[in-house]
Amino acid sequence: MRLTLRALSARKQMIFFFKAPMRSLPPFRYSPARWPAALRWAVLLASSAVLAFALSLAHLSAAFLLGPMAAAITLAASGGAVRLPPLGFVAAQGVVGVMIASKLPASILPEIARDWPIFLAGTLSTVLGASALGWVMARSGGLPGTTAIWGSSPGAATAMTLMSDDYGADMRLVAVMQYTRVACCAIAATAVVQLFGVAQGGEVGTAMAQEGPTDFLGAAESLALGIGAGFLGVRLRIPGGGLLLPMAFGLIASATGLLEITLPQTVLAISYAVVGWGIGMRFTRAVLGHAARLLPRILGSIIALIALCAAFAMGLVYFAGIEPVTAYLATSPGGADSVAIIAAGTQVDVPFVMAMQIARFLLVLVAGPALARALSRRRGDV
Repeated sequence: MRLTLRALSARKQMIFFFKAPMRSLPPFRYSPARWPAALRWAVLLASSAVLAFALSLAHLSAAFLLGPMAAAITLAASGGAVRLPPLGFVAAQGVVGVMIASKLPASILPEIARDWPIFLAGTLSTVLGASALGWVMARSGGLPGTTAIWGSSPGAATAMTLMSDDYGADMRLVAVMQYTRVACCAIAATAVVQLFGVAQGGEVGTAMAQEGPTDFLGAAESLALGIGAGFLGVRLRIPGGGLLLPMAFGLIASATGLLEITLPQTVLAISYAVVGWGIGMRFTRAVLGHAARLLPRILGSIIALIALCAAFAMGLVYFAGIEPVTAYLATSPGGADSVAIIAAGTQVDVPFVMAMQIARFLLVLVAGPALARALSRRRGDV
């Protein structure tokens, strides 16, 4: 009897031994979530540099944006996200803003006024097409409330994400839809550039290797204008002000002859990387986990939107005689900053691309909330 009890006790101990470790073992100590912040930053910097260099060797546009973005998404999704200083992200947007201004001649407004039917058709078609896709997703019941409509709004990703919470949408899912779309559109735009074999006229990596002596005074003035205007735009709570105000001030300063915008290629590369990190670090494990079940449907909607905008671009090519890559970048539903970086690194009509992007950005900011409310009422949401 005693032997039987002892054997039974030994059996229970063996069962406990094999079952308990799965519950009692501490988390894997080599997980990025357990790394110190300094190690995470080191991994982010190293992987960003390697990926950016590899993409630049492949002659991909915006390699210094896409490489850091991919590194940030990988690190954040594995639980090792780092806190990007908000002031750094605003400063990077300011630099990109004045870079855009340097690509926009003073004749851009007369160009828009002269070809207003083209700009109106291209802008409205993208906005209405994206809203229709969001309405279809909302009708199918795949996403709750007004989330599908807000998440499908093209451009103004940060503004749409922040405003969606005030209108009853799930801000986490809106963020996933918006920033997944920005990342997918950046990759798709780069692929289109490669597919059509457009020359890479302003690739940062090549320009950094060939850069001559720097005009330090002009560079300092340009950086002060861009960064200062970016902070002012955020301070005044202007939607997209970190990008729009530096662009506006830079355009005015350049058009009036007050300043010749000069930006060292190294500073541009760093700014591109910070913008990529700012986008990629939003893909945290919690947000992706919340959206995992809906991710295939979200990706399907994004692919459909990209295809729809590509069809609109074909219309611009056929009816207006716009060069194909220029038309595609102009109608791309990605973020204005990432499209600007890709366009600046490619020999396309940058003023046309940015004029279309900015016109759509402003239209979304002005009409987006009212359009989302109207479509939500038609579905019966509150």
